[in-house]
Amino acid sequence: MLDPAPATHDPRSVGGGARPTGGDARPATSSSAERSSVGTAAPSVVRARRAAAPADLPAVPATDPRYRARRTARRRARHDAPLTVPELTGVTVREVALRQGTVRVREVGTGPTLLFVHGLLVDGRVWDGVAAALADRFRCVLPDLPLGSHRHALAEGADRAPEGIADLLEDLTVALDLADVTVVANDSGGAITQLWMDRGMARASRVVLTPCDCFDHFLPPAFRAYQVLARIPGVIGPVLAATRLDVVRQLPMVYGGLTHRRIDAALLDAWLAPAAADRGVQRDVVGFLRGISSRRLTAAEERLTAFDRPVLLAWAPEQAWFPLRHARRLQEILPDARTAVIRDAGAFVGLEQPRATADLVAGFAVG
Repeated sequence: MLDPAPATHDPRSVGGGARPTGGDARPATSSSAERSSVGTAAPSVVRARRAAAPADLPAVPATDPRYRARRTARRRARHDAPLTVPELTGVTVREVALRQGTVRVREVGTGPTLLFVHGLLVDGRVWDGVAAALADRFRCVLPDLPLGSHRHALAEGADRAPEGIADLLEDLTVALDLADVTVVANDSGGAITQLWMDRGMARASRVVLTPCDCFDHFLPPAFRAYQVLARIPGVIGPVLAATRLDVVRQLPMVYGGLTHRRIDAALLDAWLAPAAADRGVQRDVVGFLRGISSRRLTAAEERLTAFDRPVLLAWAPEQAWFPLRHARRLQEILPDARTAVIRDAGAFVGLEQPRATADLVAGFAVG
């Protein structure tokens, strides 16, 4: 496992405050109660407050030598030992039959339930480092959602759009008889989770959103070519096959820009193999990409003024795809939200900084 630096609070994140120092500093958070409460404010009020908010800023100004030093360090990190996931022990694996199809689910640990939601072209293993750190205190549920790295294609007629995957998650919590769940989401799984929140999320009591698609960044601009290609019959298969070449998968708009360090080649092979081998899985990927709508996601997010459960926005400011300003904007919408910052990580915070991410999740889930 990695030995990451702890999460720290960004003085420019919502709520401000001094940044802690020292390796053991706990991440500070800011709550809606500590600032002007949005409560159930009308969307027009939320938009007005958002317009007055300051623009997003890097953790260190770009003109500061420290910024250039950090950028250089991140580039050098690409040549460090690759990111791997630990081998989880005591794992229970089950195949859960739902109306949409069969979903493979791994479980480890006992205690309050955490449900981990991943994004496109990865599976539940992106969260294994976090689950390993929490399994002594929590029941960690790790489904492999039908987003391209799954083993079982969805049934004919299943809704493969993001809203359909949100409904699948709701059905999964019922099938597993989960209750009082803390949902932890990342990447496009975060967009699915926000749609799920808008649709009720009956069995969840808390939500943790790590860097993820929000508002008009669904998908982020650099990845939108996939949405276009998905609308051309027969194209997505060769595109996915090309990503199995290391020179392609390390491009910023594939996997290369999602972490500061390279992801282990064997793990990437495992994530890409299902879509390369199974046309049904390719069909699921195409259905998801064709179903993406930034307009529908934004509309759902504006309605989250009515979401009455606590939300933690555990963001990484040192990555390009999911700006910190999106976390600020979500915090202005959500009635009970806090923001915390995870340092030295790209978008896949659970893979790159599992201990810091686990500490935030644990403190929030029992708080």
